[in-house]
Amino acid sequence: MKKYDVTGIGNALVDIEFKVTDQFFADNAVEKGLMTLVDEERQNALMQVINTEQAKKQCGGSAGNTVIAVSQFGGKAYYSCKVANDELGHFYMNDMKDAGVSHNLSETNLAEGITGKCLVMVTEDAERTMNTFLGITQTYSSADVNEAAIKDSKYLYIEGYLITSQNGKEAMKHAKEVAEENGVKVALTFSDPAMVKYFKEPMTEVIGASVDLLFANEEEAMIFTGKDTLTEAREEMKKLAKHFVITQGKNGALIYDGDTFIDIEPYAITAIDTNGAGDMFAGAFMYGITNGHSYASSGKLASMASSKIVGQFGPRLQWHEAKDILAKLNP
Repeated sequence: MKKYDVTGIGNALVDIEFKVTDQFFADNAVEKGLMTLVDEERQNALMQVINTEQAKKQCGGSAGNTVIAVSQFGGKAYYSCKVANDELGHFYMNDMKDAGVSHNLSETNLAEGITGKCLVMVTEDAERTMNTFLGITQTYSSADVNEAAIKDSKYLYIEGYLITSQNGKEAMKHAKEVAEENGVKVALTFSDPAMVKYFKEPMTEVIGASVDLLFANEEEAMIFTGKDTLTEAREEMKKLAKHFVITQGKNGALIYDGDTFIDIEPYAITAIDTNGAGDMFAGAFMYGITNGHSYASSGKLASMASSKIVGQFGPRLQWHEAKDILAKLNP
C-alpha cells in the first residue's frame, strides 16, 4: 500500500491576500487579472501601500493549496518545496504541518535566502490579481525532488508555474521520469494562461508523450491547443493526456475519463473571491480518484468544494467545511 495519495511539487509561496479597488491598480500600475512575476523591490513597494492588518496570510502556492485540499478531505499528501531560513519560511513550514501535509522541510535544512511571497489582490468582482516574488523557490531544482516520496505515492502532481525557469523545468521532467519508472501516475496543471502562452514549448517538453491527468481551464486549453472552440480543444487534448479536466468557472467543468466526456454541473454561489478555486478543484478531484470515487463523483466533489472557495475570502476550506462537503456527497 502506498504511503501517500498525492505528492506535489511546486513553488512554495506565502500568500498574502487582501481586498483592493480597481483604482488601486491604476494608482500602482498593476495589470488586473494576471499573475505577474516581480522582483523584491517592486513587491516591497506594493506592500508599503497595503493595509497589512486586513491581509490574510497562509502557506500556499498553487500545488501547495492543492495538496492541502487533499489532506483536508482525508487524503494523505506530501509536498516537496523550498523556503528560506527566515520568518516566513518558518511560518510556511509550520502552517503546512498544521494543514496535515508531510513535507521535505525541517529546522535544519532551510536554505539561506528569502522565502517567496504572492500578493493576491481581490476586487469587488471577485477577480484575483497576483504579483509574485519567487525568492528562494526560483532555485527549486531536481536536487530538491524527494524521489522516495514520489515512489511511495499513487500520484505525482506537478505545478505548471515551475516551467518559468530552466531548473524548474528540469525538476518537473525529473520528477515525472521517477514517477513513470516506478508505476506512479502523473498529473499536471497548466496553472495559468500565461504559462501556456509564453512557455508552450518547454511545457510540451515536460508533457512528453502524455500525462495520466491534465488540469486546465477553458482559456488555457484553447491557448495550448491553438483551437478556437472548446469542442476542438478537448479533442486535441486527448493527444496530451489519458484523462483531463477542463474547468469552466460558473459553467462547471468537463472531464474526460479516458472513454467519455462527463459534464460537471456548477453549484450556484455569489462570487466573492476566485483565488484558489482551481487549486481546490484539483485537490478535491485528486482526493476523490485516489480514494475510491469515480471520475463523475470526484468531479461533483470538486465542483462543490471550489464553489465554496469562490463564495468566501481565501483559498482554503476550514476542516469542518471539508467534512460537510463529503457528507453532502455521501449522505
